[in-house]
Amino acid sequence: MLSLHTSPLVQPGGGDAGGMNVYVRELVTALAHGGTDTTVYVRRWSDDLPERMTVEPGFEVVHIDAGPIALAKEDLPGVVDAFADGVRDQLEIRPADVLHANYWLSGVAGHRLKHELDLPLVSTFHTLARVKAETGGSEPQNRINAEASVIACSDLITANSVAEMDELITHYGAESLRIEVVPPGVDHAFFSAGSRNGARKALSLGEEPVLLFVGRIQPLKGADIAVEALARLQRRGGHLPRLLIVGGASGLAGDDEVAKLHRLIAHHGLTERVTMVPPQPHHLLSTYYRAADLVLVPSRSESFGLVALEAAACGVPVVASDVGGLRTLVDHGRTGLRVPGRDPVDYAAAAEQILGDQGFADRLSARAIEAASSYTWMSTAARLRRVYIDLSERMPVDCLA
Repeated sequence: MLSLHTSPLVQPGGGDAGGMNVYVRELVTALAHGGTDTTVYVRRWSDDLPERMTVEPGFEVVHIDAGPIALAKEDLPGVVDAFADGVRDQLEIRPADVLHANYWLSGVAGHRLKHELDLPLVSTFHTLARVKAETGGSEPQNRINAEASVIACSDLITANSVAEMDELITHYGAESLRIEVVPPGVDHAFFSAGSRNGARKALSLGEEPVLLFVGRIQPLKGADIAVEALARLQRRGGHLPRLLIVGGASGLAGDDEVAKLHRLIAHHGLTERVTMVPPQPHHLLSTYYRAADLVLVPSRSESFGLVALEAAACGVPVVASDVGGLRTLVDHGRTGLRVPGRDPVDYAAAAEQILGDQGFADRLSARAIEAASSYTWMSTAARLRRVYIDLSERMPVDCLA
């Protein structure tokens, strides 16, 4: 498993750590429990880390020296070759059957290693540059070109949702026969329905309605939309909701984005109604979900949307943007509400629809739990295990590029 820029050992919610950390950690854990030994290769991100760490039987993390310890994500393309060199040296001693690259940087390394070691390559992108650009983001051309090359050479691409499969085909000309839709899972031992009153007591919250945003503070995730929606709800009768924002700064402009969010909160006079919570250990997020009346997921794009799935598993209705994998996860009017566009007025209206009708909220909650029950990491791992076995028994395909 190649995960150059982010480690399964790092707590998600800040910096470059997010859903992909959870994906790699939970997937490899499930693979190990099913008998598939997996080694995760990551770039060394701290001086005091050993070269090789055993997380549990069948799950190892190897730290590869590639460039300075302190390196911005934007500078990581310059160390991909050094990372690939380090992984190759390891694999020559401890061979693997299949390479599985996560994100485009790992894909570039995996593309090279596929040919040097004659190994099949599975690629999972998590986000795609052309999709982010389509939704208002800005991505360098070298990333777009790299993604196209990796897609053209991968023996198999796993898509987290049908929407992501369509994006791979539409934006990159990927062959449908080389794509397998393998949704991520959720750990139901942690993320399950529980006492809202108990969760609120644990978090020292009052009786007012609670809106929750979970994610890194960056334009892609839309924390500002959550704040603007709360501002629109000030006109609503009854108790004004409290908004919890759980997450930290991300990327080079992360601190600026956090400062901008604080200014927006102050501008609307919401300082007493918005609580900024630093990134939390992943399993503790369940308490925040259970404490909430609804979860806001106003992302510009999402290949899947783990926050929406975790919230659903806890029985909390989701108000999400009508994009990507959220279209699959959030069944509009049945498990939550989807909002087209990015107008905070529409998010406020959707939130008010749920907050103002307890019967409707209860029905959404029950159906969300039912829908989320089919998503498990063991089923994700089982599907990928079949993929790995199939690929290991045949010759790697040639590049289409």
